[in-house]
Amino acid sequence: MLKLRLAVLAALPLLVSGCSLFSEPPKTEDPASVPVEELYNRGVDALNAHHYSVASDEFDNVEQYYPYSTWATNAQIMQAYAQYLDNKFTDAIGTLDRFIQLHPSHRDIGYAYYLRALCFYQQISDIQRDQKGTEEAMAALQEVVNRFPGSAYARDAKLKIDLCRDHLAGKEMEIGRWYERQHLYVAALGRFQRVVDIYQTTNHTPEALERLTEIYLLLGLPDEARRTAAVLGYNYPGSRWYADSYNQLVADGELKGAKVPPPPDDRGFFSRTFGWIF
Repeated sequence: MLKLRLAVLAALPLLVSGCSLFSEPPKTEDPASVPVEELYNRGVDALNAHHYSVASDEFDNVEQYYPYSTWATNAQIMQAYAQYLDNKFTDAIGTLDRFIQLHPSHRDIGYAYYLRALCFYQQISDIQRDQKGTEEAMAALQEVVNRFPGSAYARDAKLKIDLCRDHLAGKEMEIGRWYERQHLYVAALGRFQRVVDIYQTTNHTPEALERLTEIYLLLGLPDEARRTAAVLGYNYPGSRWYADSYNQLVADGELKGAKVPPPPDDRGFFSRTFGWIF
């Protein structure tokens, strides 16, 4: 019995060594040996399966091993799309820059510019941080509008530009509010006036006008306060910001003989408009 056990134990090293002698490790497939159509389709399949990194590698193989094929050009923009979906925006921008440089007349050149702009747009940080990325996104989106006016890409880019402007205005408002809380009124005025001058189509304009009115009163500049409140009342008569400005002027006794209409009441739109005009 002991001899049998020793015989089995002695045989184990031979079995192990036999595995290493007679079984080969799996070979790494050479992409150059795979037909270009198969490499490309592998990339598409990986993309559909949400394996974006794998898809990017497969499309890169198409370009690297079949650079002069018609598949290579499409693979380049598909790789950029896979990188975009994988949140590798810097890589995607680099790929798209190369595509744009090499294929300026390609049928999908508009999409390349649009996807490049989206890469910048997706990196916009919240208003607590530096807004350089927002400005880069706006520039890239504006390039889409300028190069491809009337296209679906341009229409969507315009909407995103408006959102970028609103984002930048929000940053100015945040800084202005901080200055105001610190009683740095001149600095705050500059920020709020910037919103009114540059970002007047955004949702932040009514608040900016109200805060300008408030600061003018704090600085003892009633004429400027009334003038700003009048602009606010004319453009945003039903906003709470105008109601606040009007109430501040009333409280400070600055409405005597001033052409600053009171906030609208609960009457209908037609009645309020008629009263405003006449």
